[in-house]
Amino acid sequence: VLGPNGAGKTTTLKMLSGILYPTSGQVHVLDYNPSQRQKEYQRQFALVMGQKNQLWEDLPAMETFILNKEIYEIPDKEFLKNLEELLELLEIRDIVDIQVRKLSLGQRMKCELAAALLHKPKILFLDEPTIGLDVVAQKNIREFLKFYNQKEKTTIILTSHYMEDIQQLCPRVVII
Repeated sequence: VLGPNGAGKTTTLKMLSGILYPTSGQVHVLDYNPSQRQKEYQRQFALVMGQKNQLWEDLPAMETFILNKEIYEIPDKEFLKNLEELLELLEIRDIVDIQVRKLSLGQRMKCELAAALLHKPKILFLDEPTIGLDVVAQKNIREFLKFYNQKEKTTIILTSHYMEDIQQLCPRVVII
């Protein structure tokens, strides 16, 4: 999803995820109305916002992973399998026990993605996931998203101002 600042890209993702309610019209995703905030729907998507953290800065990322395991009621065996896969793919095994505030922005974004994907959502909403990252970190995030999308067939809806993100990741573009 492309558009100038203030066009409504983030607002659209917030409506698709049920954080905001539309003032008119209707929104349906996977045959759910997101504004009803049904548990069944909330288990099928994840939202990662480049400017907002779901990780607790004073705790290691692993603590958020464990919290998400409980929130999404992921069985132990499935959690360990998913976690192991994400630790490997994102190359974050050596940092998940470090306090989040001590991580670089690129390391934090990798941990944010891991936290969001632990429950294997069908849809991943990404709001400027590479904002503020250096060129190498941007490339690593894009390569991970491309691989993960192909492997898991997860639908990814992305907002970005970086044309490299769009060129590398998006077969279709919506302009607001």
